[in-house]
Amino acid sequence: MTYYVPTGGLPGQTELTTDRAAFTEAYAVLPRGTMRDIVTSRLPHWENTRLWVIARPLSGFAETFSWYVVEVAPGGGSAAPEPDTGAEGVLFVVGGTVSLTLDGVLHRVESGGYAFLPPGTDWALRNDAEANATFHWIRKAYERVDGVALPDAFVTHESDVPVQPMPGTDGAWGTQRFVDPDDVRHDMHVNIVSFEPGGAIPFPETHVMEHGLYVLEGKAVYLLNKDWVEVQEGDFMWLRAFCPQACYAGGPGRFRYLLYKDVNRHASLHM
Repeated sequence: MTYYVPTGGLPGQTELTTDRAAFTEAYAVLPRGTMRDIVTSRLPHWENTRLWVIARPLSGFAETFSWYVVEVAPGGGSAAPEPDTGAEGVLFVVGGTVSLTLDGVLHRVESGGYAFLPPGTDWALRNDAEANATFHWIRKAYERVDGVALPDAFVTHESDVPVQPMPGTDGAWGTQRFVDPDDVRHDMHVNIVSFEPGGAIPFPETHVMEHGLYVLEGKAVYLLNKDWVEVQEGDFMWLRAFCPQACYAGGPGRFRYLLYKDVNRHASLHM
């Protein structure tokens, strides 16, 4: 498996400024060229670490989640990574290897590794290797429900999660689901969606789930509200609830993205 990993840097003074970046009431596109050194952040209690914050709860933007692309230099990491005891998280490693200690158990998580962290989990992360490690960290305030237990923490690898083809597509469009969609303990899903060349979402999906999409591999044209937008590996898209979306992957290779959506809870009637 290959995944796009941002490296920062800064364009030369002779390069054009115009790119595909867009921010609208219905969607946003952050092309990979926006992830430069000058827009990185640091976090308390994290050492030798920088990150790109590509989504956060904000009026007119993401409502349910935050999304970081985190780069940890050798020797870096944190023994106190999550300050919010009500937050759940997903880690997906796209470069290098991290040492993840989860409830006292050490896991060596390589590129393609995936970890789910329910709220209140005791975890720590270090980079003990000689090269940078990069991972996606998606965070959500967990919505507790009386009589519904918290989901369990787990660590897996995408190679151990089969692609489930969408019906009627002959395998041209499929999803790797890391948790059972019928398990209502989970109030968010973070999956990998793949399209073979020529694969498509053949209708404008219009639904209540908010989305974050980070392109791991390939290129495609994506329908966002009324606009067809070219996207490629390293780009991030945010889609608000009910924003129409569709996709056509023309090739020449596969098109794959990491997808967040909120699920399995009543709509709040109190703002």
